[in-house]
Amino acid sequence: MSLPIVAIVGRPNVGKSTLFNKLIGQRLSIVEDTPGVTRDRIYAKCEWLGHEFMLVDTGGIEPESDDIILAQMRRQAELAILKADVTILVTDLKCGVTATDYEVAQMLLKSGKPIVLCVNKVDNVGEPPMELYEFYNLGLGEPFPVSSVHGHGTGDLLDEVLKYLPEENEEDDDDDSIKVAVIGKPNVGKSSIINKICGEERVIVSNIAGTTRDATDSVVENEKGKFVFIDTAGIRRKSKVLETIEKYSVLRAYMAVDRADVAVIVIDATVGFTEQDSKVAGYAHEKGKACVVAVNKWDAVEKETNTMNEFQKKLQDDFSFMSYVPFVFISAKTGLRMDKLFDTIKFVAEQNSIRIPTGRLNDVLAYATQRVQPPSDKGRRLKIYYMTQVSTKPPTFVFFVNRADLYHFSYQRYIENQIRETFGLEGTPIVFKIRERDKDDVK
Repeated sequence: MSLPIVAIVGRPNVGKSTLFNKLIGQRLSIVEDTPGVTRDRIYAKCEWLGHEFMLVDTGGIEPESDDIILAQMRRQAELAILKADVTILVTDLKCGVTATDYEVAQMLLKSGKPIVLCVNKVDNVGEPPMELYEFYNLGLGEPFPVSSVHGHGTGDLLDEVLKYLPEENEEDDDDDSIKVAVIGKPNVGKSSIINKICGEERVIVSNIAGTTRDATDSVVENEKGKFVFIDTAGIRRKSKVLETIEKYSVLRAYMAVDRADVAVIVIDATVGFTEQDSKVAGYAHEKGKACVVAVNKWDAVEKETNTMNEFQKKLQDDFSFMSYVPFVFISAKTGLRMDKLFDTIKFVAEQNSIRIPTGRLNDVLAYATQRVQPPSDKGRRLKIYYMTQVSTKPPTFVFFVNRADLYHFSYQRYIENQIRETFGLEGTPIVFKIRERDKDDVK
């Protein structure tokens, strides 16, 4: 990313995510009055006085904690600080300066990056409270009083941030990247795949189901092209979603699919296909996204001569409702076939965007209707006058017919098979719309 990066850091529960949401103008980071809700780094564009930069929300820093998740949250915050051009340290007026605040301040000073001190929860307008002056003891210069809930003081805070931002990159920020949502049940290895792809600890990985709560973007550019990978929280059955935070996470995962070009549906090879996998995949299919099924942990499967072929045949039966989807057997742990995963993602994205000339479509239609006559009912036969493609992502075709009620689903499946056989369209759903051309044509 060519935009400057501003990281929001601080100890848990000081209001970092509330401030993040206020500054970007949308509720992207999950906000709950529970320490440790934000775990991974969350990126979003922020604009102030005509200047754009990437704002990064991080999990709360607990310097002395031995807890696995808290330790990795600290690691995520350290990575954010390392990559940031400016850091905003958020503190809490109501709690005053704590020992953890001092430790976080020392961590930031060692980084050598510009630091802007934000004192949050100053909810009353007017003269700043006397308690504000205690924060000079952190040795970070002037504290900026802010109310992240009401937005008071955020303008002064951003004015100070702009003073330290580097000159903007004048290069055009063309959005030619392929956006990829990595989805699936909890604990199938989605975050491990992202980390392997990025070559860094981009998102927290543990064998505790539900570790990832937000949808997290990672930009990857290599010889295959430019990709934005969106790691998402595992999608569980509704009966399993009891915690309010997890309800937000599932919603965020679906939102990630909505803004993606390609959905990589991750399945655990040691467990196999489950009913929940079909629901996760079904959502991506309904949204018209190009899809790839990534069978992860393939290194952990005991293999014989035809193990992969038999596994794939079983998956083809399981995914019969989206027979177009390709399968890639990978291992995030060893890196097995990760190159092939990139190739397949790029291929299905191209298929999802393909546009077929009307003339060629109608050549296929004429051939198909000659081979198999359209259905009839009570002496009235379906006439398909012509078809045309009206949009891409997914490829959408309109059939102009004499009687829409004569157009049976089985015949549509036959036409779809003829189109796929001729033009490919592998890895993408196809949408058909039926229009009666003119009532005068109804016989």
